[in-house]
Amino acid sequence: MTTRESRHVGPTPAALTPAALRQLLGNGNAPRMLDVRTPGEFRTSHIPGAHNVPLSTLREHRAELLAHLDGDVVLVCRSGGRAAQAEQVLAEAGLANPRVLDGGMLAWEAAGAPVRRGGARWDLERQVRLVAGSLVLVTGIAGLFLPGVHLIGTAVGAGLTFAALSNTCAMGMLLSRLPYNRGPRADVRTAIASLRARS
Repeated sequence: MTTRESRHVGPTPAALTPAALRQLLGNGNAPRMLDVRTPGEFRTSHIPGAHNVPLSTLREHRAELLAHLDGDVVLVCRSGGRAAQAEQVLAEAGLANPRVLDGGMLAWEAAGAPVRRGGARWDLERQVRLVAGSLVLVTGIAGLFLPGVHLIGTAVGAGLTFAALSNTCAMGMLLSRLPYNRGPRADVRTAIASLRARS
């Protein structure tokens, strides 16, 4: 699931396969890679040379970031959903032809591509599954003794259905703000300094 965003409208974002990105990185034509996952997810594993600019930071500071980006930008997330939303944000801000890593980090790692790893953390989608599942389980059991409590689980189920249909996730957005998922790299000044250093 992805953090809450408006649905992508218009053409499908240009995708770049892991093999094509590896070739670009290997022949010296490396694009700017923006990893739009949470800082916690980024610290767990990321493509060497990628810059962490969480989706919420990218949206809020798109104009500032745009001044440090050229047209050769590849957006990365866990599976491609958040990166597609980031592509829409940047395209609307005026960046020409940003691309999305097809399949995200899941596809990159499955292809055996190089990854820089840190301490293990749960990715945002796994956290959403834990919280949603726990709410449904607890309210379902409590509903056996307290009439009406089970409706909380029903509301969670309705929210997850809406999240899937609209490619948004309010729970994911809220969880991304927890200290576990935040870190110093979420700061836009740090992201811009990182982009300047690689210019």
